[in-house]
Amino acid sequence: MQKIIITTTTLVTVFRLFSLSCFASELSQRRPNILVIYADDLGYGDVQCYNPERGKIPTLHIDRLASQGMRFTDGHSSSGVCSPSRYTLLTGRYHWRTRLQSGIVGLWGKPLITPDRLTIGGLAKQNGYHTACIGKWHLGWNWPIPASKKMYFRTTGYKGKKDLSTTDEHRTAWREVFSQAIPGGPTAVGFDKYFGTDVPNWPPYCFIENDRTVGIPSEFGTPELFVRNQASQQGPALDNWKLEPILPALGDRAVRFIKSEAKTQQPFLLYLPLTSPHTPLSVNEEWKGKSRLNLYADFVMETDAIVGKVLHALVQSGVAQNTLVVFTSDNGCAPYIGVSVLEKQGHYPSGPLRGYKADAWEGGHRVPFIVRWPGIVKPGTVCTQLVHQADLLATFAEILGQKLPDNAGEDSFSLLPLLKGEEKPVRETSVSCSSRGIPSLRIGHWKYIPAPGSGGWSKGGDQSQLLQLYDLASDIGESKNLAADEPKRITQMKELLETLITRGRSTPGVLQKNDVKVRRYTPKSASIR
Repeated sequence: MQKIIITTTTLVTVFRLFSLSCFASELSQRRPNILVIYADDLGYGDVQCYNPERGKIPTLHIDRLASQGMRFTDGHSSSGVCSPSRYTLLTGRYHWRTRLQSGIVGLWGKPLITPDRLTIGGLAKQNGYHTACIGKWHLGWNWPIPASKKMYFRTTGYKGKKDLSTTDEHRTAWREVFSQAIPGGPTAVGFDKYFGTDVPNWPPYCFIENDRTVGIPSEFGTPELFVRNQASQQGPALDNWKLEPILPALGDRAVRFIKSEAKTQQPFLLYLPLTSPHTPLSVNEEWKGKSRLNLYADFVMETDAIVGKVLHALVQSGVAQNTLVVFTSDNGCAPYIGVSVLEKQGHYPSGPLRGYKADAWEGGHRVPFIVRWPGIVKPGTVCTQLVHQADLLATFAEILGQKLPDNAGEDSFSLLPLLKGEEKPVRETSVSCSSRGIPSLRIGHWKYIPAPGSGGWSKGGDQSQLLQLYDLASDIGESKNLAADEPKRITQMKELLETLITRGRSTPGVLQKNDVKVRRYTPKSASIR
């Protein structure tokens, strides 16, 4: 009989392999619940733990979440504005591969996510999860508005008139449309349930549940809805519709969903895109004046309280220890909410970053990005690696042990190695755009913008320098444009951007097609070609 010799090295190797196997098996068996909380227009510096020296707004619950998990300091949305960032977070694909080359999905706009596109909801559903979206959608629907009735749905914004009256023709058209199902929304792309107000400052001014309005809008919204930093587009509303109850209602629905799902054996994924602290600044009375700064700061505090309420529901329901929580924001703080007033009082919503919402500068798209996952993510950790909201799809796929098909998550890299404590980059590049579609390309700590200025709403920048290049490792505030000093690097980054466009993906894999011809910006003139 052959003698078997077992060495110490062999035992260690076997033990390591066994441990890894057990971890993979345990991960598969645990199948964590997933909660994604998506704030709206919350700046990088609006969260206290991201801006301890120049942040004056208390965010106790978000800070506590960060202390219990991992805080990413270089996390990005796909755009400096709303709809494109939401598309990318849900699909793991850059928004500029679609028809949305700039701006947002317009009023009564068609769906941006096609039914065949895999989302985080669809991925979870394929793996036996119960899925829900509660909050702001703003990715379009197939509104059943006939061409002959479009005149009753047109709006150019509220002009301060107090004599807007609803005619019988308006009511008939609205009743005809809002009595029907509205296809193409969240329940068409992977979510079992939906509840929210599609865009809280736009019509229809009512809640939508699954694919139907809750009630039939029958009046124009009252003039009180359209004061500064409140609703912005006139249109059909429920009688006596108010803005203040929206955020609390979303919080209550989220709590109800969590408590209900916790009683079942089925894991859940909840995508909670909040309507705040974006306008309308519909702050409830108990929060007005709490910040001692301005109404926006009060709204940040109210938003933080809703986050705390939802997180507490996980604890109350006994599922907090097996729930992966992601908290982030769709873009930076909007400058029109009184930024200059806040800065004079010592609060800087972008923290050390340049620019604000809509900009290609960091303040437009570098956002709070926090992950808590008990037993996997070490509490109180900070990760400085480059990450992107596109990465959620690949992360969830790896956790669930599912390989993404070639035509899904084309720009999504799994964050799981970082969540487990590894320090190597999971992605070398990322792209985030301004509201006008001007891209900013990252490769490592270098950042390239093929245009002058912010590309968004912020003024400033040397317009004589048609290109921008920044070394974010030494210049997080983007104060020194190195484009003239680094011509070779500029050429390399220009070529890289073209490669990312033409391959149809930034991840390894089979080349894919973009939905449309992607706009380019020429270094010579920074104009679209």
